[in-house]
Amino acid sequence: MTNSGSTGSSALEDFDFEEIYQGNTEIGETMPWDIGEPQPLLVALEAAGGVGGDILDIGCGLGNNAIFLASRGHRVTGVDGSETALATARQRAETAGQAVDFAVGDATRLDGFENRFDTVVDSALFHCLSAEDRPGYAAAVHRAAKPGARLQMFCFSDSLPDSLPVPAQLTEKELRDTFAEGWTITRLERAEYTSSMTPETAARLVGTMTPDADLPAITALNTDEDNRVLLPVWHLTATRN
Repeated sequence: MTNSGSTGSSALEDFDFEEIYQGNTEIGETMPWDIGEPQPLLVALEAAGGVGGDILDIGCGLGNNAIFLASRGHRVTGVDGSETALATARQRAETAGQAVDFAVGDATRLDGFENRFDTVVDSALFHCLSAEDRPGYAAAVHRAAKPGARLQMFCFSDSLPDSLPVPAQLTEKELRDTFAEGWTITRLERAEYTSSMTPETAARLVGTMTPDADLPAITALNTDEDNRVLLPVWHLTATRN
């Protein structure tokens, strides 16, 4: 599950995000990452001055985060691999009266975006990449970022229940290894990512996708004041060398 949508590659054979955004799968009926507003972790990060300058929202999906950042006065480019997701993102931006440059792109290449961005935001894209694609992603983001730029990334952590059907759960070592060259990690801490699911809808979705899932572990996840399930993630901040 990811707020971001697609990488533009075939890394996830079981998660066809174009199909999901077209509503042709069980996931597409619920869109756990589409909370209808910007991700609260990103809202708090922006308020704390964690983003600035020209911003790349990589794996922008339906555009909620990019539109929020634009509303705060930032210059924002949103890149995603799903044409369907971007069509919705453009409609949402127009409705909100915000200017965002949305473009189709592959997160492991980012062709045409060399040395452009002061901040790169990744709100739940990285965990959608295969282990083989992660070094290419780190290199592509490095090329797209200016020297001294910051990467702000939220990705699923190894604290998630094992039976939760997500693309990948990342360990601290995997993240440090991926960003060992060309980046200096300045923060790597655990956080909770807001989903659109209640415990009941999460159990129903997981039970449909994984009949032998440990449903008590799913329903025991923390929730926010609106009863939305909070998913364990890493918050990584890295500076481009």
